[in-house]
Amino acid sequence: MDFSLLRRDPDVTGPDLAASDAADRLILDEAAAHLSGPVAVIDDGYGALAIGAALAGADPVRSHQDLITGERALAANADRYGVAVQQSPFSADVVRGARTVLLRLPRGLDRLAEVSALIAAHADPEVVVVAGGRIKHMSPTMNGVLGEVFERVDVTHARQKSRVLLARGPRPDVAAARLPTWPRHERHDDLGLTIAAHGGVFAGTRLDVGTRFLLSVAGSAVPDASSAVDLACGNGVVAAALATARPAISVLATDRSAAAVASARATAAANGVADRVRVEQADALETVSGGAAELILLNPPFHSDAALSTGIARHLFADAARALAPGGELWCVWNSHLRYRPTLERTVGPTRQIARNAKFTVTASTKA
Repeated sequence: MDFSLLRRDPDVTGPDLAASDAADRLILDEAAAHLSGPVAVIDDGYGALAIGAALAGADPVRSHQDLITGERALAANADRYGVAVQQSPFSADVVRGARTVLLRLPRGLDRLAEVSALIAAHADPEVVVVAGGRIKHMSPTMNGVLGEVFERVDVTHARQKSRVLLARGPRPDVAAARLPTWPRHERHDDLGLTIAAHGGVFAGTRLDVGTRFLLSVAGSAVPDASSAVDLACGNGVVAAALATARPAISVLATDRSAAAVASARATAAANGVADRVRVEQADALETVSGGAAELILLNPPFHSDAALSTGIARHLFADAARALAPGGELWCVWNSHLRYRPTLERTVGPTRQIARNAKFTVTASTKA
């Protein structure tokens, strides 16, 4: 396979942002003897694993990408290589009957726990899970998480700072009992809210300090707005908090992550505001018409995969500027060292500081 043909588009790009890495190549090499039958692929960044499996003769190849931008990149890359990959939501169908599962190890153990339970509950009894990643993002605890739902977990030799875990012998009864525990729920009495989260969602069922800071001042954000957008919504706590505090408002929550979208829906339901919080998986605000938004709230991510990148934030700022109505406002919280204010001024419009503490800044940018 010529990995140089892979592209990240439409995801953000940059010198430190590759479409594949040494871990992808190691996973495919370790899986080579198991790629003749049905293969499932989970959390494959831009299609290296699914396309590699299809080129090796696997049929069918089913794939679940958490990010909608990853789904689109995989589809474009599969067309470029001339192979067929079936894309699937995160459900039993993606792994049902699979004899081999290729998995990019997630950075969060909760995501690994939910994914491994799905595999063990619904894949073929003889399934081999080939799970790999960069060593700097792996920990021995991952072996234990897999070992909770598989009889055997083996560790391969490292290569190019990457390693693979091989899991066999699924325990479907144990796994099936654990799947209903997702999403997890946690009550936050100080907020009067319950946060729900699937594995891998930023902050999980916690309230991260940046979002807490944004919520502490959000009461004064365009107080007469009849609608608002929780952009890059994560677990959906901002949307739920706004809908709870303002009984007449309707909120759109969007995120490119399927796990985040499922979590935000569960958070809205847990707080009794699902009738006024609509949640959509989307790349930024692609489902919002230009000039339609009165208020947008945003805690922008600053990671793309494992790499630090401000590209995602700039993309979100630009789409917020497109979607805002004249006089509409983008309320944004950001790590102060990132110095986003000049970018917000140029991209959105006049920007004022609302609050600042030792770590974070909250600004409001008004669309001219």
